[in-house]
Amino acid sequence: MNYIASSGPLFKDGKKRIDYILVYRKTNIQYDKRNTFEKNLRAEGLMLEKEPAIASHDIMFIKIHIPWDTLCKYAERLNIRMPFRKKCYYTDGRSKSMGRMQTYFRRIKNWMAQNPMVLDKSAFPDLEESDCYTGPFSRARIHHFIINNKDTFFSNATRSRIVYHMLERTKYENGISKVGIRKLINNGSYIAAFPPHEGAYKSSQPIKTHGPQNNRHLLYERWARWGMWYKHQPLDLIRLYFGEKIGLYFAWLGWYTGMLIPAAIVGLCVFFYGLFTMNKSQVSQEICKATEVFMCPLCDKNCSLQRLNDSCIYAKVTYLFDNGGTVFFAIFMAIWATVFLEFWKRRRSILTYTWDLIEWEEEEETLRPQFEAKYYKMEIVNPITGKPEPHQPSSDKVTRLLVSVSGIFFMISLVITAVFGVVVYRLVVMEQFASFKWNFIKQYWQFATSAAAVCINFIIIMLLNLAYEKIAYLLTNLEYPRTESEWENSFALKMFLFQFVNLNSSIFYIAFFLGRFVGHPGKYNKLFDRWRLEECHPSGCLIDLCLQMGVIMFLKQIWNNFMELGYPLIQNWWSRHKIKRGIHDASIPQWENDWNLQPMNLHGLMDEYLEMVLQFGFTTIFVAAFPLAPLLALLNNIIEIRLDAYKFVTQWRRPLPARATDIGIWLGILEGIGILAVITNAFVIAITSDYIPRFVYEYKYGPCANHVEPSENCLKGYVNNSLSFFDLSELGMGKSGYCRYRDYRGPPWSSKPYEFTLQYWHILAARLAFIIVFEHLVFGIKSFIAYLIPDVPKGLHDRIRREKYLVQEMMYEAELEHLQQQRRKSGQPVHHEWP
Repeated sequence: MNYIASSGPLFKDGKKRIDYILVYRKTNIQYDKRNTFEKNLRAEGLMLEKEPAIASHDIMFIKIHIPWDTLCKYAERLNIRMPFRKKCYYTDGRSKSMGRMQTYFRRIKNWMAQNPMVLDKSAFPDLEESDCYTGPFSRARIHHFIINNKDTFFSNATRSRIVYHMLERTKYENGISKVGIRKLINNGSYIAAFPPHEGAYKSSQPIKTHGPQNNRHLLYERWARWGMWYKHQPLDLIRLYFGEKIGLYFAWLGWYTGMLIPAAIVGLCVFFYGLFTMNKSQVSQEICKATEVFMCPLCDKNCSLQRLNDSCIYAKVTYLFDNGGTVFFAIFMAIWATVFLEFWKRRRSILTYTWDLIEWEEEEETLRPQFEAKYYKMEIVNPITGKPEPHQPSSDKVTRLLVSVSGIFFMISLVITAVFGVVVYRLVVMEQFASFKWNFIKQYWQFATSAAAVCINFIIIMLLNLAYEKIAYLLTNLEYPRTESEWENSFALKMFLFQFVNLNSSIFYIAFFLGRFVGHPGKYNKLFDRWRLEECHPSGCLIDLCLQMGVIMFLKQIWNNFMELGYPLIQNWWSRHKIKRGIHDASIPQWENDWNLQPMNLHGLMDEYLEMVLQFGFTTIFVAAFPLAPLLALLNNIIEIRLDAYKFVTQWRRPLPARATDIGIWLGILEGIGILAVITNAFVIAITSDYIPRFVYEYKYGPCANHVEPSENCLKGYVNNSLSFFDLSELGMGKSGYCRYRDYRGPPWSSKPYEFTLQYWHILAARLAFIIVFEHLVFGIKSFIAYLIPDVPKGLHDRIRREKYLVQEMMYEAELEHLQQQRRKSGQPVHHEWP
């Protein structure tokens, strides 16, 4: 397999590989800093070659190559682990005693080989380091390591990472803080620094007959193409090309998508259960047959009495999401969230073992330039490096955190204000829609009010998101985080809080506040003594909650996909168009093509993780009200994986291949969402749905309260029981008789008219009891499952300990063999034991 394309990233001599690219403008006046920086880079052992751009006369590229000796020196300094001996799996002998279990697993393995979702291993390069024991590289023990080819011994990702390490620690001026390529980019000396792609991602020759030109071409053909949507991801190759940090993101995204399959299937079963039993529902039948039951007007001016059977369709649709499977599905999804996270920890541990990250320790991070510039006068000795460095006083840190927290609360209050504005809009518009000219809107004015409010709310959400990013950026910089990882974690947490509240505040209002404090006919509560508070539909508020979740989830996913792929495609198309106008019949080198691509997001993978974590919240927090959420998430994620892959391979410059052992702060956020999901689903079932009122009626007030007849429906008469009476003569509309409304209040002829009945208090007590029992039960199950599933599989734990022992023994044996060879060459007697 030829991994260097004909126009590949090489120096002019056609031999030296380009490991990094620096870009600057010739018109930039800071040439002294650049000259000093480049001189120091050469002194460190790097080779540099300049070449002007073809499409722009103002752009200059600096190609960087790291020679073998320099590579070895810094690989040893950074303790980079490299392969030195093939693995021998000690567990093979033990597994032979498994008998039937091994036969069963062998059958599964043979089936997996025929599974169309499995990748063809023959199409991918043999990643030797995954089958070898590794150890920290040492020049003194270089004979221990398997070096078949010096050009490929260190991967492109490792070479780029070493070069970036040198770029970050090379001075450009005299002074302690005058160090690093990032500062030079910030002050404009350079405009970009990036590792080059390995070549073009497309080829005129078919890959099946001629093979891939490079790893980028292979990733495009076997991963990023839309036609590969059903295939497993080549995680080892992704990690080899983009680094462990991006590899872990795609591993997590693929794991999350795979775990959504059982959740989507169960949610679909709950939905179809409601669909097939909809016409058999006692509640729906009673509502559809209630032709002589009139509901009280739902607004003051333009609303009239409404027959209960007019809401027949709403009742049937509500039953799709509020049926006997709702409680089961809520418990299932709470357990699913725990299983997903616990098994992801196991999956992560296997990946960190496979990718040789078990003993990797993150380097001591360099300080952010802003932190150094702010606190350079206050220094303390770093306990790790032993060198003096700037220090932020505790009082200053606490003060800035308080200001930042105040800003967060202010933005959350702004979200609540926006939701309040939408609520006022609903109250004002429902009177207008009730007397609208179009018969459809006039007949379904409640649906029209909810749909218009959802669309307006979505527009407000997207506008506020633009403001949130700038404010989160400002507040994070105000805190002056010490390192980049601290800055990323602080920024990610703020963005999550802002967007989570922004997306879910209107849903919380509909779930827990809509129709709860309206009063009753003749004594309605009004906002500002002017607008009557909105009531739920005669069939309940759950249909409004489903509409809100479905529309926001669907529109948000479409918008995110456009911004992730559509916007970069348009920008890159325009860049190519300008280049074609400026040059004629000239081949563009790879590094210039990379320069014309879009850089990776300033915040790295934060946007990708944030989108998926917010989706995880939608999938779990209100899933009791919308069982189709996992299915929508699954369909979106199938697209998302290939969309992100296409973006990374074709539309973005190659990011720095960074290392990581987990997904960072996002795991803690996911666990917090899992806990919140249990609480919200308990409240949705107990308060928003009619599950508890039906349950109380069935066992306390219905026909089965005292005896159970096999042929009798225990919910018979439930609808009539759940509606209270109101005397129309009290409205002053010149009408007599009674209308009905949803509540448990005494009738006008009782001794305490319009007061809460005993049944209301029974239902309230049952709701509170259900919340307590549901939460304790589910939390208990979650904790038990988390206890049963260890983060590291026992077999892997034993293998890691075994390999540590074997590596130590092998190093001793290799050193002894080396000493014996030296003795033979010098004619000295050979010892078979340590001298």
